Amino acid sequence: MSPSDMRVDVSVILPAYNEAKRIERAVYEVDRALSSFCRRYEIIIAEDGSTDGTDKIARRLASKIANVRYLHSNERLGRGKALNKAFKVAEGDVLAYVDVDLSTDLKYLRALIDAIIEGYDFATGSRLLSESHTSRSFKRDLLSRVYNFLVRLLLRSELRDHQCGFKAFRRNALLSIIDDVRDEHWFWDTELLVKAQWRGFRVKEIPVKWQEKGAETKVRIMRDSISMLINVLKLRFSHEEK
Repeated sequence: MSPSDMRVDVSVILPAYNEAKRIERAVYEVDRALSSFCRRYEIIIAEDGSTDGTDKIARRLASKIANVRYLHSNERLGRGKALNKAFKVAEGDVLAYVDVDLSTDLKYLRALIDAIIEGYDFATGSRLLSESHTSRSFKRDLLSRVYNFLVRLLLRSELRDHQCGFKAFRRNALLSIIDDVRDEHWFWDTELLVKAQWRGFRVKEIPVKWQEKGAETKVRIMRDSISMLINVLKLRFSHEEK
C-alpha cells in the first residue's frame, strides 16, 4: 500500500456514552454516507466510560470494519473531553463529529465536509436558519431559541445555532484552539464556536433537517439549560477580564 492510499482525508467522531441501542446503526449509516463521496476516511467511536455494553459493541465493530477505530475510557470523561481526546488522535485533514442519535439527516454530511474543503475553518449544522427543517417539541424549540439569542447577545456570536451535534473543522484550526475550550460536557460546542469567532476563524452554518429523538435524549432540558446559561455568563465575564 502506497503512502497516498494510507492517508486519511476525513475523520468523523461518534461520541458514545451508553449508546448500546444506537451505536451499531450509527456506525453503518455514517459509513454509508461517507463512502458515497469520500474515498479515504475513518470513523472513530469515542466511547466514554459506558456501563451498558457500548464498549463491547464498539470493539466488535472496529474489529470487523476496516475504516472504524475505537477509543475507550475506563471512566466518564464528559462529552467535550471525550471529543477532545478523539480529535487529537484523528488522522484526517478534515475533522468532524456526529451525534449518535442521528437527529441530523446524514444527507447533509457532504455539505458539512465540503464547507471545510472550500476554505472555512469551522462548519456547523444549524436548526435555526430559514432553510432548515426542524421537528421538536415547542418547549425544546423555545428554550433553544432563547439560549442562542443570549449567546449572540452576550458573547457577540454571529451564529444562529451553537448546539447542533453536527460539526466539521479544519484540522489545524481546531487543534490550535481545542486546549482553550474548558467545558467538558454540553457547553463545549458553544464555547468552541464562540472562541473560534473571537479568534477570527471563518465559520459557516449549514441548514439541515433535524428531528428530535424524544424521550431517549440525554439532554435534561431544564437542568442543562440553567447550567449552560451559567456557563454563558462565566465565559462573558472571563472574556471581559482579559
